[in-house]
Amino acid sequence: MNTTWLEIIIPAPAFAVDLICHAMVELGSQGVTIEERQLDTFIMPDPDENSPDHFRLKAYFPNADAAEQLLQQVAERLQALRALLPNLPSIEVELHPVRQQDWAEDWKQHFGVTRIGRRLVIKPTWEDFTAEAADAVVTLDPGMAFGTGTHDTTRLCLEALAQLFDQEPRQRVLDVGTGSGILAIAAAALGAQQVVACDIEPQSCLVATENARLNGVDSKVQITGQPLDDLEGNFQLVLANILAEENIRLAPQLVSRLAPGGSLVLSGILVEKEQLVIDALRAFALSGPQIDRTAEWSCLIYRKET
Repeated sequence: MNTTWLEIIIPAPAFAVDLICHAMVELGSQGVTIEERQLDTFIMPDPDENSPDHFRLKAYFPNADAAEQLLQQVAERLQALRALLPNLPSIEVELHPVRQQDWAEDWKQHFGVTRIGRRLVIKPTWEDFTAEAADAVVTLDPGMAFGTGTHDTTRLCLEALAQLFDQEPRQRVLDVGTGSGILAIAAAALGAQQVVACDIEPQSCLVATENARLNGVDSKVQITGQPLDDLEGNFQLVLANILAEENIRLAPQLVSRLAPGGSLVLSGILVEKEQLVIDALRAFALSGPQIDRTAEWSCLIYRKET
């Protein structure tokens, strides 16, 4: 396949890498790589060497005919991040057209079969894998979509999802800010009969739809661009892998969509902002939270009282 994509190169300070990656995904990026440093093929890297202060991010977008518009959107998102990160310097980005096969092949070095919990397995399309009888396998192609479960926030959500389905079945699930659709697809694979996955980015909806079709769960997973207020019914599980500020802003809608006895999983939360989310959720009749952390990210799990 020789589809042309846009490669956005962003030099980023280490403290801003995760938030910038998250912002690029929200804009519709379907692949983000992080280049830490150049390595000499014949010299082993020093494991005691200090971590670098800056990284080189590469974000890939399919809308190759909208380069100027994309550059403007990226600039606006980087500017908006300065409200969260006052020390974020001005960043000059680069843009290059690339063929899909040029960057997709690089992903294969970093993305293999991953088992999460007892049953859930995330597998790239090119890997052979023999599933056990109880396995719930999610197949993804990073050449087609971002969101492989390797990012800390997604991994935390997948672990919570696997844990909750081990405890009891969840018939109806809501995934807010679905991105690649990985959480929605995993929920369907684990046994959910109906999954509603919403995202404000049209490109994310297209990608999630294709991934659901790839996994054969498109009859169970409904991808929509509708806002939360327009969705109908309650859900036994609500997932929101979005930033802390968005979790706080949307908290009333998220809780209102939760069925009695249902679970609410909030991720995309920096550890330093964990308490802000906890304080905001105290206004609701929820038990918890169970708090899981990895690196600088937190995942909060609540349960709505019956």
